[in-house]
Amino acid sequence: MIYEEKTMKSDRIYEGKVLSLRIDTVELPNKKYSKREIVEHPGAVAVVAVTEDNEVVFVRQYRKAIECELLEIPAGKLELNEDPMECAKRELKEETGYESEDMELLCETHTSPGFSNEKIYIYLAKNLKKGKANPDEDEYVESETISMEKIMNMIENKQITDSKTITGFLMTYSKLK
Repeated sequence: MIYEEKTMKSDRIYEGKVLSLRIDTVELPNKKYSKREIVEHPGAVAVVAVTEDNEVVFVRQYRKAIECELLEIPAGKLELNEDPMECAKRELKEETGYESEDMELLCETHTSPGFSNEKIYIYLAKNLKKGKANPDEDEYVESETISMEKIMNMIENKQITDSKTITGFLMTYSKLK
């Protein structure tokens, strides 16, 4: 049996630069009503960039929402009607200086489907060319490369906790091993 929730009413209560928030009143399969808080997001991309030495390019940045610094794969928000592959190339170059014309889509993943419609397109980038990073003016990131074995240990030891990074890395590790 498929359980669907019919939207009876939808109220947008916040419209921001990065996301919007709406409250939906839904009819449940048992004919009762409930409210759902939905975060609307335009989507994002993330890139697992693998060097010729078989290391992965990471960015280190402070994340205010969780009040700590994270080690992540390069990522960024899609602009309106932007092609995800083009966004992935742009974000990789902006955050790390690396460029690649050898990119493939690894997977698409919904980050938190319980309350958000955000979807991230995760790409694998190979045959990298190093250039100069050019992060957004409100973005403070440092890039570094890490071996696959060390990344696996860092995930196991909870030193890497970002879900898009773990998903992208494990997809890459499985594909390249």
